[in-house]
Amino acid sequence: MSKGWVRVVSMFLVMLGGCGKESENIPNVFVQYSVTVQEFNIKAVNRVLLVPGHGVKGLMIVATGSGYVAFDRCSSVSPQSACAVEPDDNGITATDQCTGAKYLLTDGTPQKAPAVRSLKMYTTSFRGGQVINVSN
Repeated sequence: MSKGWVRVVSMFLVMLGGCGKESENIPNVFVQYSVTVQEFNIKAVNRVLLVPGHGVKGLMIVATGSGYVAFDRCSSVSPQSACAVEPDDNGITATDQCTGAKYLLTDGTPQKAPAVRSLKMYTTSFRGGQVINVSN
């Protein structure tokens, strides 16, 4: 009977030890934002438009050549930190300024540790061929 309790306690401690920063998720918040293609083209830098005040830490809307994708600027490494992910000058990646993690701007996948999870992606669509809608 004693060995059974040791196993149960050991398994509990292993499971408890597995909970940490890796299990932190980017919070779910309501997102509904629209921008005209013309405004996007004027304001975007290196095909990336930063939109403060939406999502958790703001939005990044990226022109991919075949359409648009949108991500929350909240890092998947440390969602509770004050840092927002910043697009790099190359227009291909974005960097978490607090941890150095890098993400690919075409799909949000991690490119450099300590990131192991992708950025939170939002749905994008066109309205009338001239308005980019971002929502969840």
